[in-house]
Amino acid sequence: MFAAILITKDGSPKAAATRLEETDLPDGDVHIDVEYSTLNYKDALAITGASPVVRSWPMVPGIDLAGVVTESAHADWKQGDRVVLNGWGVGESHWGGLAQKAHLNGDWLVPLPSVFSARQAMAIGTAGYTASLCVSALLDHGVRPDGGEVLVTGATGGVGGVAIALLARAGFTVAASTGKPDEAGYLRRLGAETVVDAAGLADKGKPMQRERWAGVVDTVGSHTLANACAQTRYGGAVAACGLAQGMDFPASVAPFILRGVSLLGIDSVMAPRERRTAAWERLASDLDPALLDAMTEEIALGEAVAAAGRFLERRVRGRIVVDVNR
Repeated sequence: MFAAILITKDGSPKAAATRLEETDLPDGDVHIDVEYSTLNYKDALAITGASPVVRSWPMVPGIDLAGVVTESAHADWKQGDRVVLNGWGVGESHWGGLAQKAHLNGDWLVPLPSVFSARQAMAIGTAGYTASLCVSALLDHGVRPDGGEVLVTGATGGVGGVAIALLARAGFTVAASTGKPDEAGYLRRLGAETVVDAAGLADKGKPMQRERWAGVVDTVGSHTLANACAQTRYGGAVAACGLAQGMDFPASVAPFILRGVSLLGIDSVMAPRERRTAAWERLASDLDPALLDAMTEEIALGEAVAAAGRFLERRVRGRIVVDVNR
């Protein structure tokens, strides 16, 4: 038997730590002993039932995992390989990483970079992998360090923290937007040059505003995204990957047709393997592992349910790593 968080639905969803038999696991051509997982915003929604992200019942949540292959019928993987999984609907429609064992489709996996331990890989997780996709999108668009400041919204979150670190390492001058002014020191340690009050971006603004940002990594959506676009310089780009403020986009086309601003949508869930591998390669080469400790809190598997509520109350900074074996 093995330990897991299981969400059941008898009326309203209920999540609890439990023990399962390996025969309970869904089909998958790669079997994995999970070492670490994470708690993400989507996991918190699933565990608390705050949003209907779970599509199959019962469900083991956890959109991330890192572990070791114990059995494989997939050509790309063999026993002993160390692997990472992010997304692909795991934790929503297929049992996920908040468990000691997983059966997965081998096409969903990427190699664990040798510079990272399993714990460090999960300190990065989907958040850091998404941040890497955002940075690559800005660079591919032609945003360069000599073009001006780059804004990161939702800066104290997991995506924001890794985005700041990667952008600073690439030579950008980074402005971090946060509603937590007491975290300014933490954001500067990650590499931010300036800290911007998130309240100034959160309300309805003018369709065109003073040009400020050469590029933006936005994790917030809604008015924050609209204002970021309105403040982006001519020819700049905004990489949008989150919706913490909302799914709406109350904006004008003006920045796009008068300043040539580009809005780049970043999907981390269904991104093809080659894009995932490139994102992890950037993390392996450009992310200082020492910074991970500053943005990471570790909990035991049995603490994940309680931590999910704290996550939705915005009482979490950075990343929550889950040691599934304690």
